[in-house]
Amino acid sequence: MKRSFLLLLVFVTAVFRSYADEGMWLPQLLGQQVYKDMVQKGLKLSKEQLYSVNKNSLKDAIIIFGGGCTGEIVSPEGLIFTNHHCGYDAIASASTVDHNYLRDGFYARNKGEEIKTGLSVQFLLRIEDVTKEVTAALGSLSGKERADKQTEVLAAINKRMSDAAASIETRVSPLFKGNQYLAFVYERYNDIRLVGTPPEAVGKFGGDTDNWEWPRHTGDFSIFRVYANRQNKPAAYDPSNVPLKPRWFLPISLKGVKEGDFTMIWGYPGGTNRYESSYGIKLATDVNNPTLVTLRDMRLKYMFEQMRKDPAIKLKLASSYAGIANYWKFFDGESKQLLKYDVYGQKKAAEDRFNVWAKGKPEFQNIFADWAKAYDEWKPYAKARVYLNEGIMGSPLIDFAASLIPLRNALVSGASKEEVAKLVSGAVDARAEFLKEEDKPSDQHILAAATRMFYENVDKDQQPADFYTRLLAVYGANGWDKYAADVFTRTFIFDDAKWAAFTANPDLKALDEDPAFAHAGAFIRNYQAGAGPKYQEFTAKNMDYGRLYLKGVMSMDPAKAKMMYPDATFTMRVSYGQVKAYKPRDAVFYDYVTTSKGVLEKYKPGDYEYDLPAKQIGLLKNKDFGQYMDPVRKDLVIDFISSNDITGGNSGSPVINGRGELLGLAFDGNYEALSHKLAFDKDLNRTINVDIRYVLWCIDKLGGATNIINELKLVR
Repeated sequence: MKRSFLLLLVFVTAVFRSYADEGMWLPQLLGQQVYKDMVQKGLKLSKEQLYSVNKNSLKDAIIIFGGGCTGEIVSPEGLIFTNHHCGYDAIASASTVDHNYLRDGFYARNKGEEIKTGLSVQFLLRIEDVTKEVTAALGSLSGKERADKQTEVLAAINKRMSDAAASIETRVSPLFKGNQYLAFVYERYNDIRLVGTPPEAVGKFGGDTDNWEWPRHTGDFSIFRVYANRQNKPAAYDPSNVPLKPRWFLPISLKGVKEGDFTMIWGYPGGTNRYESSYGIKLATDVNNPTLVTLRDMRLKYMFEQMRKDPAIKLKLASSYAGIANYWKFFDGESKQLLKYDVYGQKKAAEDRFNVWAKGKPEFQNIFADWAKAYDEWKPYAKARVYLNEGIMGSPLIDFAASLIPLRNALVSGASKEEVAKLVSGAVDARAEFLKEEDKPSDQHILAAATRMFYENVDKDQQPADFYTRLLAVYGANGWDKYAADVFTRTFIFDDAKWAAFTANPDLKALDEDPAFAHAGAFIRNYQAGAGPKYQEFTAKNMDYGRLYLKGVMSMDPAKAKMMYPDATFTMRVSYGQVKAYKPRDAVFYDYVTTSKGVLEKYKPGDYEYDLPAKQIGLLKNKDFGQYMDPVRKDLVIDFISSNDITGGNSGSPVINGRGELLGLAFDGNYEALSHKLAFDKDLNRTINVDIRYVLWCIDKLGGATNIINELKLVR
C-alpha cells in the first residue's frame, strides 16, 4: 500500500463516525473532514493555529512533562500546569519532615523561592514521515530478524536527526503496528523549578478509594516553571537562568463549562493496543491482569502497614505507593470491563470475518492459524514472567541487587579497570538513591511473600533450579519469613563497611555469595534460560502478525480504514468531544460536574483519604468562592467530565475550549470504561478533569499566591 494512500485512508474521513469522540489524532495530519467535524462541534481555530512548523501554534504550548506526563504552558514566563500526581515525586523529593510540602502544600511568592528539581520537559518541534526509509531497510524480513533490524534502523535515524549539543532529540515511532513510521523531533529543557502545589489532601483527595471513579472531588494539579539561558535556549540549572519566553501559552477561561460544550484534549497518551487480537484479550483476562493485581495487592498491603505508622515512612514511600496503586486498580477494572462487554467475543467475530475475506490471499490467509500457535507456545510461560517482574522484582532490595548484574558480567569477562570502575561508580550512586527510599520492614515482608507465591503458583519446571530445594532444606516448609530476614541481615547492600570494602576492590566471589544478589541472580538466570527467549520469540511473531492483520483490515474494508487512527505511542495527539453526563447503570445518573458541596459531604477529619485543611473547610462553608464561583451552580465547581478519548500519559493534559482557552486539566478516566487501552466504549467513556477555576481558587484563596494569578491571562 502506498504511503500517500495510507495517509488518505487514515486521516481523511470522507464518511465520519457519529461517535467521533473516539480517536487520538495526530494534529499535523488532521484530514479535512476530521477538522470540519471539529468546527461543527465548536472549534474556532484554524488548522494553522492548531499545528504549524513554520509559525507559532497551539502545539507549542503542549509539553512532555517529566518521563510520562503532559503539561501546558500558561503564561508568557514559562509557567507550567500539570497534575499533582505528575509532580508528586519532585514535590516529595523537595520535602522534609520539617518542611513537608507534600503534606502542607507550597507556593513560591516570587521566583527566588522556586525550588530546583531534577525534572525536564520537551517541546515538539516537528514531525517527519520516514516510512519509506524504514520499510525499504526492513524489506521482507520477519520475526526476530525484522525486530532487530527495525531497532537498528530506528536508532540510526534517531541519531542522525538528533543534536545533543543543541538539546535536540528525535524518536521514531512505529504507528499502525509498523505500517507507518514518523520521526518526532523534540527540544529538551532541563532547568525546571517547583512553583506551587496544593496540600496532598487536596491533590489526592479521595485517595485510592476514589481513584478511577466518578463523581470525583480532587484538586489534581501542580505548578512548575521552565528556565532557559539568556538566549531563551536550553541550559543546565543555573541561578542566572531566566524564565522561558514560550512560543505559545494558553489563556485561561473563567466562564466554566456546560453540558454539550466542545472540548479538546492535547497531550501525550502513553499506549493503547486497540487493534489487539482476541488471543491477546484472552491472555490479559486469564493470566496477565489477575496475576499482576494479586502481586500488587500484596505489595501495597505491606507498604501501607508501615506508612500508617509513621509520617516519615509515608513521605518516603508515597511516590512508589501511588504508582503501584494506580495501575493495581486499573488492571483490575480493565479485566472486569473486558469480560463484562465480551470484548473477546467482539474481536473473535471481527477476526472470523477477516478470515473469510483472507481465504485465497497468500499474504493474509494463514495469519490467525499461525498467530494461535504463537500464543499457545507462549501462554504457559506468561505467569512466570509477571511473577518475576511484579513479585520477585517487586522487592526494592532485590530490584537493586539485580542492577549489579552488569558489574558481575564485567568481572567475569575480564573487562578493563576503567569499565569496572565506571560500573562501580554507578552502583554507588544507585545504592545511595535506593537507601533514601528503602523501608526495610515492608520490603522484607514483600520479599518473603513474593518468594513463597512464586513457589506456590508458578509451574515447578519454570522455577530456579535447586533454589527452592536448598531454601526449604535450610528454613523449612514455612520458613519464608526467616529466609527473608536472613537475606536482609546478611547482605552487604545495607552494611556500609562491607559495601565500601567491596566497591574498593570488586570481588566476584563476594558478589556471588551475597544473599540478595544470589536471590536476584537465581531468578534472572532462570528467566534468561527459560521464559526469556520464548518471550522474545513470541513478541517478534506477535508484531509480525499484528502488522499484517492491520494491513489486511485496511485492504479488506476501505470504509473502516477511513475511520482508523493510530494507537497511542506517547506522541502528541489531540482528541475532541464534549462535556457530557452519563448513566453508568440502570436508575443511576451522573452529572457532569461536582461542586464544593460534595467535598464537604465527603470530608472526614483525620481520615487518610478524605481529610482536608481546616482553612479550606472554613472557606467552603462560608462560600468564599470569589471570582471562581460558577454563575449557574452558585457554587465552586471542582471537577467535570467530558467524552474525550485519553489514556495514561495524558495526565496533566489541558482541556481546551473551541477558542483555545484552558478549561481544566485531565487527570483520570472512569471505572466503567477501564477497558480503554484495548477497547473504547463509545457510551460510557469519560475523562475526569479538574476545573481550572478550582485550581485558581486553591492557588488564590487557599494558598494566597496572588502573584501566580497575576501572571496568567484570564478570560472572563
